[in-house]
Amino acid sequence: MNYLRSLACLLCLVGVACSPNCCDDPEYGSASTFPELSGPYLGQEPPGMEPRIFAPGIVSTGLATRDIAMTPDGSELYFSVTLGGRTMIMETHLQEGVWTEPAVAPFSGRYLDIEPAISPDGQRFFFLSTRPQAGQEEKPGWVYQDIWVMDREGDGWGEPYNLGPPVNSDAPEYFPSITADGTIYFTREGEDRVSATWRSRYVDGAYAEPELLGPEVNCGTNRFNVFVAPDESFAIVPNVGREDAIGGADYYVVFRSDDDTWSDPINMGPAINQPEGREWSASLSPDGKYLFFMSSRAYGETETPLTSKSITDLLQLSIEPGWGSSDIWWVSAEVIEQLRPQ
Repeated sequence: MNYLRSLACLLCLVGVACSPNCCDDPEYGSASTFPELSGPYLGQEPPGMEPRIFAPGIVSTGLATRDIAMTPDGSELYFSVTLGGRTMIMETHLQEGVWTEPAVAPFSGRYLDIEPAISPDGQRFFFLSTRPQAGQEEKPGWVYQDIWVMDREGDGWGEPYNLGPPVNSDAPEYFPSITADGTIYFTREGEDRVSATWRSRYVDGAYAEPELLGPEVNCGTNRFNVFVAPDESFAIVPNVGREDAIGGADYYVVFRSDDDTWSDPINMGPAINQPEGREWSASLSPDGKYLFFMSSRAYGETETPLTSKSITDLLQLSIEPGWGSSDIWWVSAEVIEQLRPQ
């Protein structure tokens, strides 16, 4: 440390990229190198009909990343990151026209938090958490899997509270998806470890007893993390066990009619589902123009032998997307409409 400080002071003396007071500044050298980003979607160029990785090196990194949610005006963006055995929700805000560097959200980082979802009116923030309720003992790992919620308070969010019954039960509940009328779709795990999609209508300020959806949505041998469009016109269903699957877990789309019947599930195809990838977390942008989805597909130079690469080389690769950790991709939502039965 003393050597580095002396070197920094020497650089100051010769005038190399340093302020005159750098030797006395305890924060010297800690300035962020995060780029200045402006415009919608962190200033990223929107995709067309071919999926594109979202915000490489900013949101999609060497960390396992999934689940993206935004406020209706697009000025706040949240996503999930896993580091070792710890999972947390990250946030970035558009402030004075510039996006802040993503950081662990103030309500997250202590317990296992994942799967953020913001209601279409922007007034409620839902997520899965393992945090204990009053009277419960803190425990490590994926315990107490319940859906928690925060209410909008000014420019921020209130304290998280457990959504409670009838949505939450003694079984694990996760991946909330909220519609324009307040209905919540969510996954509940059964005693046989097989998960199913449930729906609870929001009536007179309270959630009604959940109903199990039919085999069109609860398709395959197992399914989970179903995203439902705000207008309930379709659902994106990640599942396993269907004969037409491309990979281990694929995205399917199921369309809903006005009489509340659902179409047969349709595989979203090789542009979205890949044999070597894992896919199980999708959402729409607030304006409905783009589909975001998690995929662990490898791409780029991953076929190139790593012979004679140094540990420094490998460390650099480890902080780049596309090497098998889950990343977030986006594509025009027209890919969904093209699959709608005529």
